[in-house]
Amino acid sequence: MRKGYIVYGAAHRIERMADIEAAGGMSVALDVTDDASMTAVINRIVGEQSRIDVLINGAGYGEYGALEDVPIADARRQMEINLFGAARLVQLCLPYMRARKFGKIVNISSIGGKFALPLGGWYHASKFALEGYSDALRNEVRQFGIDVIVIEPGGIASEWEGIAGEGAERHSGHGAYAEMVAKFRKMQGRKLPPPSVVSDLVLRAIQTRRPAARYSGGLMARPLLFLRRHLSDRMFDRLVMLAFR
Repeated sequence: MRKGYIVYGAAHRIERMADIEAAGGMSVALDVTDDASMTAVINRIVGEQSRIDVLINGAGYGEYGALEDVPIADARRQMEINLFGAARLVQLCLPYMRARKFGKIVNISSIGGKFALPLGGWYHASKFALEGYSDALRNEVRQFGIDVIVIEPGGIASEWEGIAGEGAERHSGHGAYAEMVAKFRKMQGRKLPPPSVVSDLVLRAIQTRRPAARYSGGLMARPLLFLRRHLSDRMFDRLVMLAFR
């Protein structure tokens, strides 16, 4: 908005979009598990603006708990929100981007799309999948002048940490994995950088004529990605499990 963009902030909890409205943007209700909701939002934007230049897929949460304990219905919902909702919005936007031979699709992944921690298996599965999906999409649509960009945040101050911790306790806090959950909860509560870290990365990506395929930022993002690239699986596992001692 301050950079000259017309911004629509879409969310299931539309009351959380007050900051966007205050800055001059528009808020719209969106449920990424409801095809009719997604279709209506895209139709509205195209009806009002006649175009969509940038899609930022940021819907997501962490369904935490041991893989033995998390109900498959909850796992499916994790994939529905973190992966399939993003994929359907891409399908709805691509025809308009192709028509103009321009577009930028930004998928908010995570450093957790490159490595997995205990208790977050379904969350990591969704982000690993989003990374692979984005790689395939990038090479499919570049012929139409469309860029696909992945943002990989590390720790960021948001509701995510609390939701993940509560889920871990609900699913696994009183059974065979209770000790692991207790140690995971002790790791939480660190001072984390603000969400502007992510929005700054997004702005940098969409304002670049030839953006990189991936951008990372946030607490421990670059060091952990570096270690994942250069350590063996066995060595990285040892590093991860040090945090659960």
